[in-house]
Amino acid sequence: MQRPFFLEEIDDRGVAHIALTRPDKHNAFHADLIAELTTALHGFDSDERVRCLLLTAEGKSFSAGADLTWMQSMAAASEQENLEDARALASLMDALDSFSRPTVALVQGPAIGGGVGLVACCDIVVAEPSAALFALSEVRLGLIPAVIQPYVAAAIGERAATRYTLTGERFSAETAQQLGLVHELAAWHDLRTRGEELIAELLKGGPAAQREAKAQLRALRGHAPGPEVNEDAAQRIARLRVGAEGQEGIAAFLEKRKPSWRGGS
Repeated sequence: MQRPFFLEEIDDRGVAHIALTRPDKHNAFHADLIAELTTALHGFDSDERVRCLLLTAEGKSFSAGADLTWMQSMAAASEQENLEDARALASLMDALDSFSRPTVALVQGPAIGGGVGLVACCDIVVAEPSAALFALSEVRLGLIPAVIQPYVAAAIGERAATRYTLTGERFSAETAQQLGLVHELAAWHDLRTRGEELIAELLKGGPAAQREAKAQLRALRGHAPGPEVNEDAAQRIARLRVGAEGQEGIAAFLEKRKPSWRGGS
């Protein structure tokens, strides 16, 4: 099924495929995409035909995080509206992280902000070494990656999450592999082939066993993302979005200037 922002399909093996299809916008998030993607994930998770999920993206970027127009509209919204918006993003991340079947992501280009969240929520990740790069750049806008933080920290550890959250610096696919965010590297022309090889391995496993294994691993987390953690994250980002620093950071980004804490123009 072709939706406005992504493609979804199930093949005869039971492999569900979601492909982000906004290459002209670097597959960035906005409210409609978040809502529809969450619905698609819930639909696949309740479909007994599905054995595993493949997440890919079209174009040069895997996902650039927040769409500029959406970001601008939320900067002008109330704290309550920002809270509801953050809750919606938290629901999307939870839907992917808690997906009961194995999930595989093929990262062919940059993953920024929320794009890193999608990667962190997938079970197996293969990235293209020369094109893929990652960043939690929210602090440079006077914000924090609150909603995705529990998933990123679970994937790369608290120490690494602290560094890249506080600096906002970009890191390579090779570094992402060293941190555990990415499992394997594959050249662009081999990316889909490697994805298919991994899917073939996954299809050898018992579906019920795989579901149970995922459920157990999730339960074993020290502080598994869930309603309380997600609500805390949503409250934090909503406050920051409507605060002076968040407003200044977003405005500076949209106006292509340095924010006030970096010396203005």
